[in-house]
Amino acid sequence: MQFHAPKKQFGQNFLTSIPARNAIIEAGELHADDTVLEVGPGKGFLTKGLLEKGTHVVALEKDRDLLPLLTESFSSYIENSKLSLIEGDVLTFDPATTLFEGGYKLIANIPYYITGAIISRYLSQVSQPSLMVVLIQKEVAERIVARDGKESLLSLSVKAYGEPRLVYRVSRGSFFPVPKVDSAVLKVSNISRKNFKHTYHEELFFKVLHGAFAHKRKFALSNLRQTFPTAPLRELFQEIGIEEKARAEDVTLTKWLTLSLKLATSHKQ
Repeated sequence: MQFHAPKKQFGQNFLTSIPARNAIIEAGELHADDTVLEVGPGKGFLTKGLLEKGTHVVALEKDRDLLPLLTESFSSYIENSKLSLIEGDVLTFDPATTLFEGGYKLIANIPYYITGAIISRYLSQVSQPSLMVVLIQKEVAERIVARDGKESLLSLSVKAYGEPRLVYRVSRGSFFPVPKVDSAVLKVSNISRKNFKHTYHEELFFKVLHGAFAHKRKFALSNLRQTFPTAPLRELFQEIGIEEKARAEDVTLTKWLTLSLKLATSHKQ
């Protein structure tokens, strides 16, 4: 097998733990007829486990130097059309135009530095994954599930589309090179757009969230008045049951969805 030194510019920390790999695969609820999008297969450690479940894996790799190594390691799977290697950037790749007409699951060990961008992009895609299992920084995973009871822009953005759950903790020693922080396996299930009545509601929901979280120390109502200066925000807060002095992190997803829907309806009138 060819040698490949990890590259910092791609955030490469290769998983080496078999128990962690098994936890990811188990969380993926894999069946032989599944299609899996693996972002950043690296040297193929997770890829091997996915292929052994009989799934069709589409491995998207930005580092072109890894493609010959992957081609050599998985030549039989490529010949049998069980593995498709694609050179590309996860933040520009469009699953709607590539192999995913029957649906897919996103399962990957993703770079820390673009975790939020990847999760947000694929949950909001026209072609959403039915399930997402990602190995990410533990602190970020805990923030997404709001373990401390405080929501964030990221946690609400994820919960708007699916149900996040932290399923497995992974120590920093489970990677090469060893990162400075621990990781965790995050599973997002039941992914859909059922929370949004229409596209305009979806767009306004995120406009509301970004406005409410614009200044963390300020109350949500004060922040939103900068974004929606003419809207009857105080009246809407009272109607929905949001405290005037509530901060954005203390408001539930349901109330944000209700507020954005009411604002969307009033803007359409």
